[in-house]
Amino acid sequence: MADKGKKNFLVQGSVLAAAGILVRIIGLIYRIPLTNIIGNEGMGVYGTAFSVYDILLLISSYSLPTAVSRLIAKELARKRYRNSRVIFLGACLFALVSGGIMAAFTWFGAEFLVGLLEMPRAAFALRTLAPTIFIMAFLGVMRGYFQGHGTMIPTALSQIFEQIVNAAVSILAAWFLFKRGLALDVAQELDGVNASAYGAAGGTIGTGAGAATALVFCIVIFMLYKPTMMRRVNRDRSTRVYAYPYALKILVLTIVPILLSTTIYQLNSIIGQLIYAQYYGEGYEAIWGSFTGQYQLLIHVPTAIAAAIGSSIIPSLTAAVENGQLADARTKMAAAVRFNMVIAIPATVGLAVLASPILSMLFRRADTALASQLMLIGSSAVVFTALSTITNAILQGIGRIWIPVRNALITEVLHVGLLSLMLWVFDLGIIAVVLANILFSISVSVLNYLSLRSVIGYKQEWIKTFLLPLAAAAVMGVVTFFVNMLLQKVTHSNTLSAIVSIIVAVAVFAVAVLLTGGISSEDLTRFPGGRKLSALAAKLHLLRS
Repeated sequence: MADKGKKNFLVQGSVLAAAGILVRIIGLIYRIPLTNIIGNEGMGVYGTAFSVYDILLLISSYSLPTAVSRLIAKELARKRYRNSRVIFLGACLFALVSGGIMAAFTWFGAEFLVGLLEMPRAAFALRTLAPTIFIMAFLGVMRGYFQGHGTMIPTALSQIFEQIVNAAVSILAAWFLFKRGLALDVAQELDGVNASAYGAAGGTIGTGAGAATALVFCIVIFMLYKPTMMRRVNRDRSTRVYAYPYALKILVLTIVPILLSTTIYQLNSIIGQLIYAQYYGEGYEAIWGSFTGQYQLLIHVPTAIAAAIGSSIIPSLTAAVENGQLADARTKMAAAVRFNMVIAIPATVGLAVLASPILSMLFRRADTALASQLMLIGSSAVVFTALSTITNAILQGIGRIWIPVRNALITEVLHVGLLSLMLWVFDLGIIAVVLANILFSISVSVLNYLSLRSVIGYKQEWIKTFLLPLAAAAVMGVVTFFVNMLLQKVTHSNTLSAIVSIIVAVAVFAVAVLLTGGISSEDLTRFPGGRKLSALAAKLHLLRS
C-alpha cells in the first residue's frame, strides 16, 4: 500500500470517482426495474426508509472513514506506524459499540421513526436495514484505514462489489416480497398497502447483502496487507506511542465534529421531508417517490465525483499541513475544486436540457412528468452540492473540523425558514423542497469559502474554474438541445435520441472546454491516462498554446 499515492490525489480521487460513477450508474439501472416492480408509492416508502437509515448511519459510523483516514494519514506523515495501528484497533472498538447501539435502536424504534414522517408503511423496510448499520460501521473503519494510506483502490473495488450484490438481491427480494404483499392485499381487500411496504423492504435487503460482501472483500485485502503493516510497526522506534484510551479519545474528538457536520448536512433532507409532510399530510408517497427515486437519483450520479475527490484529498492535505507545506495545500485545494466543476457544470446543463428524454428513457413505466419539471428547475443542485461537499472535505483535511459544523448549522436554520416560507406563504409544493436544498448548498459553499480564505489564505480562481466551463457547457447545451429535437423528429425513438444526445453533449463539451482553455495540458496530465489524453488533444489541435 504505497504512500506515493498521496502525491497525486487527483489520480486516486479519479479512481474512486470512476468507481463512484459506476456505482451510481448501477444504482440508477437497478432502480429502474425496482421502480417498475414496486411503483412510485413503493419508491416513496423505500426512499423514506432510506432517509431515516442515512441519518442513523451518520450518527453511528458515516464519519468513521473520514476520521480514521485523517488520523492515520497524520501518523503516517510522522512515520509513527505503531500509533496508526492503535488508532485502527480503537476505531474497530468504536464501530462495535456505535454500530451495535444504533442497529438495536433502528430495529426496536422503526415504527416510531417513520411515524414522524407520516409514513408508517416504511417501518418494515427500515427494520430490515438495522443489521446493515452494524456492518457499515466496520466497513467504514476498513475504508478509512486504506484511504489514510493514500490508496482508494480497495474502497473503489469494495463499492463496486457492494453495489452489484445490492442490485441483484434488491430486485429479486423486491419482486418476491411485492408478490407476497399483493397477495395479502387481495386477501384483506386493501389497495396496495402491504405490496408497497413489502416491496420496499425487499429493496432494502439488498443493501445489507451488498455491505456484507464489501466488508468481506476489505477484510481479505487487509489480511493480505497485514504482514507489511506489522513489519512497519516492528521497525517503528518512535517514543510516543498512544495508549488505547488516548487513541479512543482523539478518535472521538475527531469523529464528533465531522459527525455533526455531516449529520446536519444530511438532516437537511429529512427535515425537508418532515416539513413537507406537515404541509401535505398523508398520501404523499407518489410525489416523494418522484422526488427521491427519479430527480435525486439522477442528481446524485455526478455529485459522486465530489465525494470521491473529497475522500482522496483529506490524507494529502493532512500530510501537507503536518509538514508545513501550506502553498502545496492551497494548490491541491484549487485543483480539487476545478476538477469538480469541470464535471458538475456540464452535468447541470445536460440534465436541464435532457431532463425529460433521460427520465422517459430510464423510467418507461413510471410517470416522469413531475421529475422532469423538478430536474429542469433544480439541476443546478449538482454544482452547489459538489462545491459544498468538496469544501467541507478541504476544511476537514486541514484540521478545521469544527468550521463545517458551524457553517452547516447556520445554513440549516436558514433552510428551515426559507422552506417554510415557500410552502405556506408561496404554496410552491415539492418545488419548494428542491429550491430550499439548492439554497442550502449555496449557503454552505459561500460560508466554507469565506472560512478557507480566513484560515489558510485560500483565494478562489474564478475564470478557469467557473466561467470557462460554464461557457463551454452553454455551447454544449444549445447544440444538445437541437440535436435531440432533430433526432426525435427523424427517428421517433426517445431512447436512441437520448443516448446519441448524451454522447454528443460529452464530445461537444470536451472540445469546447479545451478550446477555451478551461482545461490545460497540465490539467490533463493529472488525470489517469492524462499524458495520452494530452497528446491526443494536442494532435487534434484542441489545446490552447
